[in-house]
Amino acid sequence: MGFVNELHIFILNWHCLIMMCRYILFLFDYTRNTKQALFILSVVTMSINSARPSILEIKLGNKLKNTLDGFNIFEPLQDQEDRIVALQQLNLLAKQWIQDITLHKSTAKIDMGQSCGKIVTFGSYRLGVNFRGGDMDALLIAPQCLDRVDFFTSFFDTLQSHPTVTDLRAIEEAYVPVMKFKFDKIEIDLLFAQLALQSIPENLAVSDIGLLKDLDFKCVKSLNGCRVAEDILNLVPDHASFRLALMTIKLWAKRKGLYSSIVGFLGGVSWAILMARVCQLYPEAAPVTLVQKFFLIFSNWKWPIPIMLRHPEDIPSADLGLPEWDPRKSLSDSLQRMPILTPTYPIRNTAFNVSVSNMEVLIREFKQGHVVCENVFSGKADWNSLFEPSDFFHRYKHYIIIQAMGGDNQEHLEWSGLVESKIRILIEKLETCLNIKCAHINPIGYSHVDKETHPYCTQWVLGLGIKKPVDPEQTVILDLTESVERFVNIVYQRAASNSKVSRSIQVKTRHVKKYELSKYISSDILEQGRRKRRRS
Repeated sequence: MGFVNELHIFILNWHCLIMMCRYILFLFDYTRNTKQALFILSVVTMSINSARPSILEIKLGNKLKNTLDGFNIFEPLQDQEDRIVALQQLNLLAKQWIQDITLHKSTAKIDMGQSCGKIVTFGSYRLGVNFRGGDMDALLIAPQCLDRVDFFTSFFDTLQSHPTVTDLRAIEEAYVPVMKFKFDKIEIDLLFAQLALQSIPENLAVSDIGLLKDLDFKCVKSLNGCRVAEDILNLVPDHASFRLALMTIKLWAKRKGLYSSIVGFLGGVSWAILMARVCQLYPEAAPVTLVQKFFLIFSNWKWPIPIMLRHPEDIPSADLGLPEWDPRKSLSDSLQRMPILTPTYPIRNTAFNVSVSNMEVLIREFKQGHVVCENVFSGKADWNSLFEPSDFFHRYKHYIIIQAMGGDNQEHLEWSGLVESKIRILIEKLETCLNIKCAHINPIGYSHVDKETHPYCTQWVLGLGIKKPVDPEQTVILDLTESVERFVNIVYQRAASNSKVSRSIQVKTRHVKKYELSKYISSDILEQGRRKRRRS
């Protein structure tokens, strides 16, 4: 196994060396358009190994399935049927709403049977890798007579008055505007896209590039969620292996606190593209091998070389002129650290949020995951060791606790979502502070340990890695005041323009030592990862 891995690392490094040279040529090639220039990087489409699964890999695959069963991530048949029913009901509700609004707006006689929209799914549910009790990503596709204002006002009111809808909130200013809610206890993230069509046929193919014509860019981003999911499924050679391997990586990422794009780690689409890339490199591999190679590849990848699933020349664009990821033309694109590119026009980086600290954490965990997989394959460990909880609460001596406080249940949902969306700003500012080596955010929002005194309080914990002084006797000084105050001011400025939160809400930050965490976080949570840390 060691020789094989060394050979694969050699091949991977050869790939990366060529890619690095081509990437440098790409950055300085201003004579071509984005697609032509990106073609320089398309050498990565070749596979590394096409070997069939061995007996050992099949046995380890059975053990992996048993381990995943133990984490209760697979959805039982009844829950699957409940999701289908909920989607059908939501679809009927949306169609009726579209008919009502169309009838109200239209002055001409129209065929109401032809003016309905439809709801389609994407993300983990569409890819077939959703966890038990997980949320669903969905898109409401509407004809041109409806717009985004209708969606966030009239349809919001329709949902709010529906008896099975709870925890409804609208996030209009998000990168991709979304409404979040529970429909019959099933969490749904619903996007909106208005197409330049008078009616939406039931057999609409979202992959049709012509649908993007004359759309505003927010609708393009919303529609591309579905289009990317379809392309990923079309580009992986074996759906069953891809799904089991991706569910393994998703569980690992959640256990390690790495699954969240909003705070600067990777979201579902990024993890899916990374695993799809591994499937292309090892098209005949068993799921356990795909997991092993996932860690092997991405613990050795030479960022910022981008991850791509297909030749840019194979991505139809219809010359629509939409903005795409291009570090030659965009300063913000050139500063992005982990380009994980969509296989769909317009090409976008799904990991644009990743910070310096979070990238460091990701690579560290990739390397540790590779070590664990090697131990599993050699019989020194079992699959449970891959899913040990993060040692986050025992890794650092200094922490910052970020608290979103106040409001009633509905207002607190809105307020905590706003605060969470700005945590990346705090991370970026802390990274510039003297003596700060790493600002590591835990993406989970925790309740206060004293729920009676603080019933509406969501807390995030940020670990601070401190640079070692040159002189061991020198005292390390941490001055976080300016960074924290800027973050707080930005949050309050954003809140001032949000009519859905009142002046009673608060955001507080507290710099605490490790032993003080128990004042805010329950002991059961703090114990997670303790035994792992003692062994290291």
